[in-house]
This record gives sequence, C-alpha cells and structure tokens, in this order.
Amino acid sequence: MSLSAAARRGRVVVVSLALFALAACGFNSVPTKQEAAKAKWADVEAAFQERANLVPNLAAVAKGAAEQEKSILVGVTEARAKATSINLTADDLNDPAKMQAFQQAQANLGQGISRLLASVEAYPDIKSNTNYQMLQSQLEGQENRIRIAIRDYNASVQDYNTTVRTFPTMIGARLRGASTMVPYKAVTPGADVAPSLEGKI
Repeated sequence: MSLSAAARRGRVVVVSLALFALAACGFNSVPTKQEAAKAKWADVEAAFQERANLVPNLAAVAKGAAEQEKSILVGVTEARAKATSINLTADDLNDPAKMQAFQQAQANLGQGISRLLASVEAYPDIKSNTNYQMLQSQLEGQENRIRIAIRDYNASVQDYNTTVRTFPTMIGARLRGASTMVPYKAVTPGADVAPSLEGKI
C-alpha cells in the first residue's frame, strides 16, 4: 500500500472519528434535557390538578350566593370538567395544537374561578366565612405554584430547544430524531400571572 493511500485512509478514519465525536456531543445531553423538561411538565400538570381539586370546595362555599351566581358556578364546574378531561402527555409536548387546547382549557378555568371569587365578594356572610377565607388563601397559593411551575417548565424547554438547535449537539439530536418542545404560553393577556386577592379577604 502506498504512503498516499495510507494517508488517505488515515484522514478518513480521523474525519470519521471527529464526526462521531461531534455527534456524540448531543447524543446523551439531548435525552437528559428532554427528560428534565418532561419532569417539569409533570409539575405543571400537578399544579393545575391541585387547583382543579379545590373547585368542588369553592363550589360548596359559593352555594350560599344568590341565584345569579349559580350560572357562574355552573360555568366553573363545566370549565373544570373540560380542563381535567384534556390529557397532555409528555410525548405531546412538541405538538402546538394539543398544547394550545390544554392552555385554553386551563385559562377558561382560571377565568371562571376569578369571576366566581369576585361575585361571592358581594356576600358578607360568605366573605366572612372562615372556610371561604381559607379556600381563597389556598387558591391564591395554588395560582402562585402554577406560575412557578410554568416558569420552571419554560426554562427547561428553552434549555432543551437550544440544545437540539445548536451545533454540535444538534447532530446528536437529529440522529435521535429529537424535535423542539412547545413552551407554555398565556392564551389570554395576564393568564400566566396569579390573580391578586389582596383586599378581598
């Protein structure tokens, strides 16, 4: 074998090893970051579920309100049913349409809860009820937990999406068939911010 043929083979081996090394850069980091984002999504789902679990208690307290609040109460109950019926798995986090449906359902429930709390404020007997005050405090705390869970999820998605879209980790991401994930976005202005209940208790 001539020296030039050996040199060419040597270059091919070196180039192949370099390409493999570049591809390996993202081969382990991509799934690690993807799993981290999925875990953060589980926190978001848990926070929304905890809020949904408080709705029956709110409904029980609000039953003492006047007849016109009953329609708001029915709306909140229906919004809760819709919000809890939309199941978004970790595998759906790269599907913008499914994420949008989930976000809209959660926004509708949040708006319904806010309307119900605002309407119940007109009733001193309910407003001074210890159970109502405790429930209002729990809802405020839960809205804050939701906001934090969404912020953490979005940070994790940003980290993952940056990894799968930048060189050299994008090579490993493409080999794995990885695609970007959808961040959680507010579907209505201010829906990602916890409502202020200050002065309402």
